[in-house]
Amino acid sequence: MSYANLTLSECLATGCDEPKCYERKWYIFLSSSLVTFFGGLLMILLFRLFTYVCLRRGKVEAAPAVQANANGKGSTNAIFKNSESEVGWMTSIKDWAASLISAQTISGRILVMIVFMLSVGSVLIYIYQTEAPIERCFKVTEDVVWQIDLGFNLIFLLYFGLRFIAATDRLWFWLELNSLVDFFTIPPIFVSIYLERHWLGLRFLRALRLMQLPEIMQFLTILKTSNSIKLANLCCTLVSIWLTAAGFIHLVENSGDPWLAFSNPQVLTYWECVYLLMVTMSTVGYGDIYAETTMGRVFMTFFIMGALAMFASYVPEIMELIGGRRKYGGSYNGESGKKHVVLCGHITYESVSNFIKDFLHKDRDDVNVEVVLLHNSEPDLALEAFFKRHFTHLQFFQGSVLDSTDLERVRLKVADACLVLANKYCDDPDQEDAANIMRVISIKNYHPKIRTIVQLLQYHNKAYLLNIPSWNWREGDDVICLAELKLGLIAQSCLAPGFSTMMANLFAMRSNSEINQDTWQKHYLAGCGNEMYTEYLSPAFNGMSFTDVSEFCFTKLKLLLIAVEISMDSTDSTIAINPGHNVRTREGTLGFFVAASAQEVKRAYFYCKNCHGNINDCRKIKQCRCDSALSMIPSNLEKGKYNGNISPGGSPHRHGPSTPRTRPRCGGIAHLHISEELYEIRRQGLPSLPLSEQKEIDEDTKRFDSTGMFHWCPSTNIDDSILTRNQAQMKIMNGHVVVCIFADKDSPLIGLRNLVMPLRASNFHYNELKNIVLLGSLEYIKKEWETLKNFPRVHILDGSPLSRADLRSVNVNLCDMCVILSANQGKSEDPYLQDKETILASLNLKAMTFDDSIGLLRESSQGFVPQGLAPILGSPKSLSRRGSAVGANVPMITELVNDSNVQFLDQDDDDDPDTELYVTQPFACGTAFAVSVLDSLMSATYFNDNALTLIRTLITGGATPELEQILAEGAGMRGGYTTPQLLNNRDRCKVVQLPVYEGPLAQYANGGQYGELFEYALTKYEILCFGIYRFRDTTATTATPSSKRYVITNPPLEFLLMPTDMIFCLMPFEPSKESTYPGRERSSKRRKRDGDRERDRERERDRERDNGEVRNHGRGGHPQASPLHTNNHPKEEWDETLC
Repeated sequence: MSYANLTLSECLATGCDEPKCYERKWYIFLSSSLVTFFGGLLMILLFRLFTYVCLRRGKVEAAPAVQANANGKGSTNAIFKNSESEVGWMTSIKDWAASLISAQTISGRILVMIVFMLSVGSVLIYIYQTEAPIERCFKVTEDVVWQIDLGFNLIFLLYFGLRFIAATDRLWFWLELNSLVDFFTIPPIFVSIYLERHWLGLRFLRALRLMQLPEIMQFLTILKTSNSIKLANLCCTLVSIWLTAAGFIHLVENSGDPWLAFSNPQVLTYWECVYLLMVTMSTVGYGDIYAETTMGRVFMTFFIMGALAMFASYVPEIMELIGGRRKYGGSYNGESGKKHVVLCGHITYESVSNFIKDFLHKDRDDVNVEVVLLHNSEPDLALEAFFKRHFTHLQFFQGSVLDSTDLERVRLKVADACLVLANKYCDDPDQEDAANIMRVISIKNYHPKIRTIVQLLQYHNKAYLLNIPSWNWREGDDVICLAELKLGLIAQSCLAPGFSTMMANLFAMRSNSEINQDTWQKHYLAGCGNEMYTEYLSPAFNGMSFTDVSEFCFTKLKLLLIAVEISMDSTDSTIAINPGHNVRTREGTLGFFVAASAQEVKRAYFYCKNCHGNINDCRKIKQCRCDSALSMIPSNLEKGKYNGNISPGGSPHRHGPSTPRTRPRCGGIAHLHISEELYEIRRQGLPSLPLSEQKEIDEDTKRFDSTGMFHWCPSTNIDDSILTRNQAQMKIMNGHVVVCIFADKDSPLIGLRNLVMPLRASNFHYNELKNIVLLGSLEYIKKEWETLKNFPRVHILDGSPLSRADLRSVNVNLCDMCVILSANQGKSEDPYLQDKETILASLNLKAMTFDDSIGLLRESSQGFVPQGLAPILGSPKSLSRRGSAVGANVPMITELVNDSNVQFLDQDDDDDPDTELYVTQPFACGTAFAVSVLDSLMSATYFNDNALTLIRTLITGGATPELEQILAEGAGMRGGYTTPQLLNNRDRCKVVQLPVYEGPLAQYANGGQYGELFEYALTKYEILCFGIYRFRDTTATTATPSSKRYVITNPPLEFLLMPTDMIFCLMPFEPSKESTYPGRERSSKRRKRDGDRERDRERERDRERDNGEVRNHGRGGHPQASPLHTNNHPKEEWDETLC
């Protein structure tokens, strides 16, 4: 509004009386700002000049004093005393002001945010007052908006003073942008008090404070990435300059040119000026609004040159940042009361779908856990579609685990766990493991207490995790080594065929599939519905032995109890697998069950003698309301011993998400004393050494490794273990394990140590050990030999698994198991060709035929005769059959990478190519194994940290953290002296298969029920049965029944047995001594002479004859087979010439 030619009504609208309304005093407001700026600038320059002169004079005067001090005539302390004291208090004030406004302190951040918000408020007040005349009169006591603005400016003045005191260079501080804004906005507000007149003036400069918004957002951790900070800087700079320029145009256009007495004004609102500036910057120029004053046009001329360059530069960059912004950026905002886990590493549709299918399985209780995925790359279309189907449980964020900013985005510090997946199909397993270990290091550096579960491919890389200071397996950290578990399962299948299939089905969540037809699939799929759970035992079982509790749970509760957790002390515990009568339950004992669902396992916790004693239907066992139910929560829950949730009824959900706790020792099976009666039962029929001879052997012989878990021998030179084809043919090999390996010198390591270790577990006697023949490239086996040289009875044949001559030379038709492995599976780009070598080897072996006159063996078609138990009730006629005549009957297990390739293994099956692996015939029969079945271990370990400990104990043969520490040193396994403490570690269960048609279970061969057999074996021999290995065509009406068997997991009580069935059992250790052992004849100290050795052999032969007579008369006159022959290892040249 112009003040040159105002009408009377317009004049009075300004609030000023006539003739004051015609006067202009804008120059007074502007002068106050200029005087403040230049006056302060002059004072700073004068102060600097004064300081400079004083310092030069001080140096000149101080020179004689320093010289006098050097001559011992005085001291400079007095000269600088006053200046030092002055500098001291000035420095203190400066430091106080700096800490008060510094963004590094909480007070500084709060003050910066307050000033910023007040600056925004001041801009809003300015925009509101642009509707009034540019200059007007007012009364201080009546204008509330002006009073608020005055309060804001007082705070701005205080903040300016603090910044001035804290400034290191006050000259540059005086000239910086924020100071200039204060000079032209604060003084006019105080001038207006004196003049009682208000001038909008240059208050629009407060909009430049908007450029501090990115800094504020960084304080609040809203902006974390460089792209977001850059985008905020660009946007705030563009907007603040835009609004400031609009304020200047509004001032000059509404005022007019001063040299024309403000006679050429143009009435424009502030928003019209904003519109004009945007049209000008974007070079559109509609022309509907334009500058009419000379000052406005001059400003627009210079503004266009700068703004056009800025607009042309900023806008494309802003669009690029917005357009290039990651679709899966942002941060995770979890729901209150809902846990979340972070899943990272190898994220693909296959790995995620396998994990989620098991993680969210319906057999678990309500899983109130959200899965947050973090990966560098954007998901493909298949993975995106998978996320949309599971959007209530999954969230994906693009980022790196190695970046702490990305870890903050997924809120790792409040996550329940972090799971790291590995690429099982990579070309270089060591590089993949190194990448995952680096991820663990980054995770542990960011949050040392986070529970971390990581997948690794190679066993030897586990040692590097021990170098991470915050890695603590006792607090829930765990590593799932795929090579260790895969080869361990295959090794156990060499001892009990089909065991790998049973264990894979137990730790994976599978649904029961109803099949009405009486086919093998019906019984197999019914067993697949069983999983492994843990639950605390009811106080009703307190004081009962493990055998009694296991029998009761199976017969009454329809639950299979296989192990319990035993507290060794207040902080440590161990898992006892089938400990027999030696362990009695007490309050808070944790049991390991095989059952169909988590709800069924709760019966063991809810059972009450008073309320459920007469209930026959186990489904009616629920939590009761009697007095005994009030004390059902284990006492160790209060001590933090339990890592689960408590249901409203008081039962801990062992299948729910867990908080880490002190875990049982890995591989720790209870080392328990065995009763004399059971000792005598176990040792019948097996020769033992005199006590004096045992002591002599114990003093000098290292027969086991330093942990006592595995058989050990001095390092064997690889040349001594190599067999030529002729040498192998000269040996009558039988009952051995043939390992066919496809690899060359450039192939990555398979980790054969993990295959050999379970076969050399110390809970087998030496004469029970199966000879192992490695058939493959010698150049590759040399790479593995460093880890195999301390295991006895390992031999090498340099040849090809596809060579029938090599297979015949090792008597593959007489072996207990033929294992087919490949280290070249990741080299083919076509997934269907990754298993070409193993499939061809399998088909080649099945097509072979053999001479039926070679070798005298046990009835292979009838199953596996356990080494330790056959002498008790065995029959010699079971040992009178010859080897397999056709290769299709040779026991074998083939490793696959691609699940769909299982269709090529059996040409006679009718499996659909799209059928899931676990439903296919080769997998159900235990003749095929794929590493993909181990994916479910990630979720199983998360929900139950004891599950992996139990599985590893069953699979690896007893690998312990102590052994892993020894192997981490890189020197291999060390031998240990045979002390009683070391021998005590041998006392642990082993997995075997017992035939029903003969032996201790023969009475149930004709029409017996599984429940009766289970109860008899458990109470009589402390043998825990947990499954059946049955012929596939037992019930089928076919003229040519197949020799293939399939696995039935945990059959029901009333399940009818077949005479040809094999029973999966957990058999206790037999405490007798071996009759022969190479360490006796090959003691490194050679303390006995040849004569002593001959006398030892003579005593041994006498003892065998004596024991033979005892057995023949002690069993009703029936002759018993020699222990060596029982295990199908005739007394040949193996342990004398080849070990």
